[in-house]
Amino acid sequence: MFSTDAWTRNALLYEAARTLPFNRALADGTLPMPAFRHYMIQDAHYLVGFAQALALAAAKSDQPGYVVQFAAAAAAAIEVERTLHTDFFSRFGVSTEEVAATPPTPAAHHYICFLLASGFREPLAVHLAAMLPCFWMYREIGRDIHARASLDNPYRAWIDTYAGEEFSRAVDAMIEVTDVVWAEAGAKERAAMHAAFTRAAQLEWMFWDSAYRDATWPV
Repeated sequence: MFSTDAWTRNALLYEAARTLPFNRALADGTLPMPAFRHYMIQDAHYLVGFAQALALAAAKSDQPGYVVQFAAAAAAAIEVERTLHTDFFSRFGVSTEEVAATPPTPAAHHYICFLLASGFREPLAVHLAAMLPCFWMYREIGRDIHARASLDNPYRAWIDTYAGEEFSRAVDAMIEVTDVVWAEAGAKERAAMHAAFTRAAQLEWMFWDSAYRDATWPV
């Protein structure tokens, strides 16, 4: 099936993301606050784009069950973005004005545009493959961080959100539906699914790396 094959093909890329300095430092509590603030602000921008990409998946779907699944996931992404504003931003000293004044970085902008272009241009199967790493890699790296983080980690409140069962069920549901559409896809579409999955996994790596380096537009 697609999910097993895609994960195996990209296992080294996942490991590279898991062991990034950002994720290692987040787990051991030594992540510099500017890097974490950078990550939160960019995540707020990204979540809006990701919700739009999920809404496009709902619009592409012919099956009512899929429409409900993707629309609900889009609403959940917006709810997480709102939680950032109402909880974590105030907890870590980020103002709404700062978020509004900070544009998406090259990594965030590229990732958002990639997902939206996928939603507008690609068939549903390819679009789902493009979105899957955000669900799946986030969960697996989050679980790894959660398992290693101490109770007095300054980012513990954020880290605990990784362990939510509701999100884990949503990830499993996305894996399942992507495998279903894979079974119905032709050879060309399957190749495009793998290419989309790998590109999204690379962008996941870039998103964390960009936050650690506090990367902005060079010109």
